[in-house]
Amino acid sequence: MPAPLFTSVSSDKAREAFAAKPRVLADKVMPVAEAVRRFVNDGDYFCSGGFGSNRIPTAVLHEILRQGKQNLGFAGHTATHDFEVLCAGNRTGRGKTLAKVDISYVLGLEARGLSPHARRVIQSGDLETVEWSNYALALRFTAAAMGLPFIPGRSMQGTDTLARSAAVPITCPFTGEKLVAIPALYPDVAAIHVHEADRFGNCRFQGTSVADIDLARAAKRLIITCERLVPHDRMRQNPHHTQIPFLCVDAVCEVPFGSYPGNMPGEYFSDEEHLRKWLTVEQDEAEFSKFLDEFVFGVPDFAAYIEKCGGLRRLQQLRQREVLVGDSL
Repeated sequence: MPAPLFTSVSSDKAREAFAAKPRVLADKVMPVAEAVRRFVNDGDYFCSGGFGSNRIPTAVLHEILRQGKQNLGFAGHTATHDFEVLCAGNRTGRGKTLAKVDISYVLGLEARGLSPHARRVIQSGDLETVEWSNYALALRFTAAAMGLPFIPGRSMQGTDTLARSAAVPITCPFTGEKLVAIPALYPDVAAIHVHEADRFGNCRFQGTSVADIDLARAAKRLIITCERLVPHDRMRQNPHHTQIPFLCVDAVCEVPFGSYPGNMPGEYFSDEEHLRKWLTVEQDEAEFSKFLDEFVFGVPDFAAYIEKCGGLRRLQQLRQREVLVGDSL
C-alpha cells in the first residue's frame, strides 16, 4: 500500500490554476513581507528552491516564521538550512509551521552535522512524512512541469524507500519492463532565489539549477528573490539566458545576500560560523528560543538580520572567500 499523497496530482486542476495566471508584463516588485502575506497561506504546500545551502531563499523562510504561517506542507529536496529554519516554527507557544513533509534529505546540514531541533520535530511524531529518493522528488517536479499526473522512472526500485513513498510499481506497456509511476508535485507556492531578475519576473542564475527550472513551472504561485534587479532591456539582449520566464512569477523581491547564511555561486560563500551557531544553540531549547527571538522574531526584516550577523563587513569577507575558492578551481 503506497503512502498518502499530500497534494493533488491532477494535471487538469493544475492547468486550471495556471490558466488563471496573468500573462501581461506587469510590475511585480514588492517587499518580501508583502509577497509572503499575499501568496503564502496557512495550509499551503510550500517548496523552497536551491539545493542544500546553495542559493536558498532565506529571506522568505524567515518571513514565513515572522508572519506565523501554519500547517504548511513542504518538499525536503535536499533541504538543509531551509528545513532547519522552518522547523523553528514548530515549537511550544509558536504553533506548527510544518505539518506534512515529503522527505528525501532533511535534518542533516551535510558535513556540518545534524540539526538537533529538526530532529526533535521529526521524532516528536507531530509531522506526517513520506519518503523519496532525491531523484524521485526531482522527477515529481519534472512531471508537474510537463503538465502530467505522473512520470515513469526506475528510482527507488529494490529499496525500502519505495514502500515508504507514494509511488506505484508499473509495467511498461511497450517492453514489459518494471518501472515506477512517480506522481507529479504541484506546489501551491514556491520561493526561489536567483542572481538577477527584472521587474516583470524574468530570471537568470548561475551554477547548477538542480530542480528549480521545473519547480518554477510546477508551482501555482512563485515568489522570486534576487540579488539584484536589472533592466528589462538587459534581459531582452540575451533572452536565451532566461531560465525562469515572467509568466511563472507572481512576486519579485530584491534581497541582496538573500541566500545568507547559505552560499550564492560567484557571489559569496556560506557563513560556516553562523550555521554552526544555529546547530550549537539548538542543542538547548531555551537557548534556541532566545536565539530566534534575537535573530528572527526580534528583527523587522532580513536586512536587519544580516546586520546582526556582522553586516557588510562580514558579507565582504564571504564574498572574498567565494572569489578565492573560485580562483583555486
